[in-house]
Amino acid sequence: METLGYFNYWMAVIIMMIGFYGVIARGNLLKQVIALGLFQTGVFLFYVTMGVYRASDGTSGLPPIWTEPDKTGPFDNPLPHVLMLTAIVVAVSTLAVAVAIIIKIQRAYGTIEEDEILEANRRDHAR
Repeated sequence: METLGYFNYWMAVIIMMIGFYGVIARGNLLKQVIALGLFQTGVFLFYVTMGVYRASDGTSGLPPIWTEPDKTGPFDNPLPHVLMLTAIVVAVSTLAVAVAIIIKIQRAYGTIEEDEILEANRRDHAR
């Protein structure tokens, strides 16, 4: 039963590892960028999960807004959530730039497969 308390952490690690595998194992540049986005999603889930307080008895933290002065106790940390909002904006921007670069590479080499691009570069330098 204790394992269910770590469900978000396990899912974050699984998503990150699937993305990591995609970046390493794939030769298609677009697939690598998509896998990198998946890895970033796992990181976002991990950080947002860390910001939520969960006690061992199953109770959760209070929102970090004081509406009633008599309520005290552990509060959820809003900082990871705010930082991940900024990271999501950066991730979308990075994805857009990466796709634009992949389009330029495809126009220059006629392919987006990494091994074919490296072979074309070797042939050009051999001349």
